[in-house]
Formats: sequence, C-alpha cells, structure tokens
Amino acid sequence: MFRGILLAGLLLAAMPALAQQEQQTLVDRATLAVQEVMSAGDRPQDAQTMLRRARAVLVCPRIFRAGFILGGEGGTCVLVGRDGAGSWSSPAFYQLGSGSIGLQIGIQDAVVMIMVMTDRGLNALMDSQFKVGADASISIATLGAGIQGATTTAVGADIVAVAKSRGLFAGMTLQGSVLTYLPDYVRAYYGRDASARQIVVNMEVHNPGSDPLRAMLMRFGSEG
Repeated sequence: MFRGILLAGLLLAAMPALAQQEQQTLVDRATLAVQEVMSAGDRPQDAQTMLRRARAVLVCPRIFRAGFILGGEGGTCVLVGRDGAGSWSSPAFYQLGSGSIGLQIGIQDAVVMIMVMTDRGLNALMDSQFKVGADASISIATLGAGIQGATTTAVGADIVAVAKSRGLFAGMTLQGSVLTYLPDYVRAYYGRDASARQIVVNMEVHNPGSDPLRAMLMRFGSEG
C-alpha cells in the first residue's frame, strides 16, 4: 500500500513537467527558428535590423500548407514582447490557421517570423482572436526569404512577416489568416492562467525554459 501511495505521489509530481513538454518543445523549436531566419540569405543583417526595431515577434517554427484547388495552412506559434530596456518576455502561445480556395498545387513547409513593429500592431494581437487584414488600420508587409531592401520595403508597416520557405509554393500571404490565443497552452506552461497582455506586455509570468529563446532574440535583436 505504501508503494502504491509513493507511486501515486511521484506521478502527481511529474504531471506538471509532462504537461509542459509539448509547450517546451514548441519554445525550443522557436529558438532554432529565430536562428535560422536571422541567419538566412546573403544579407542577414537586413532581418536583424527589422528585429532590432520590433516591439514584439511572433515565431512560427513550422507553418504547413498543402492543397490542390482547396488549400489550407496552419501552425502553432509563440509571441514574445520587448520592454523599453530591451528585455524580452516569456512567450504567449497562438495558433495560426487559414483556409483558401484557388488554383494552387503543392506543399510548403515554412518557418515564419512575424515582427510587430508598433504598439498599434501589438494591441491588435492582444485580442483572443485576430484576423489578418480584417482591420484596415493595421498595415502589413510580407517579405520572402531573400529580404534585401526590407528596411525600405516595410517602412511604416505595423506588422512585417518574414518567411524561409521550402517546397513548391512561391511566396507567402497572411491575408485572411486567423491568430487564436491558446489559454490551455499558457496554463500548462506557467501553471496558472494569464492573458497575452500579462505575459507579453506586463511580463507578470516567467518560465526559465524560455530563457534560450529570449537570449537568441537578444543576440540578433540588440545593437552590436
């Protein structure tokens, strides 16, 4: 009987770690995605310049899109914000999804970083659900993996998306995509409920597992 009680206690102690495993894997993949995108192309400093100006960044380690006439895309992402002193927050979790109808054939597996350049863009993402392009006051620029000239192409945009794609689709569009906040992921990762604003803007919660991601953003998103 004592052995059974001990086993039950060990299982209960392990449950928080098991609950965080999926979220931590996503955060770890996001860390590698930042390194991949920020090192891509002949002039990676262009992407780094955009990141240095960003108010926040949404990192989607894998956006998968496939279709023949009917198509769709989706993936799970993390949103990390930066304060006035240059420190990055722990992540909030989002699902990116959309559907489309058109002449399209192929499969695309893309790493996407959506850099939020303004407070207006960040406030839009604080809603539990945000549809890209639905708010005409939010300006959006999308740039391919070769982002030379990005600093001029995206001037004035609230949100700038950079993709490093593999597969048969050319280019990327965010129009019509829906970003949905994932409170269950947040609860599992932090052991408590928290809104996106509490995590990304107010920085009220922290998980040490996100420190490598925050350090990677500091590495590429800081002057010098």
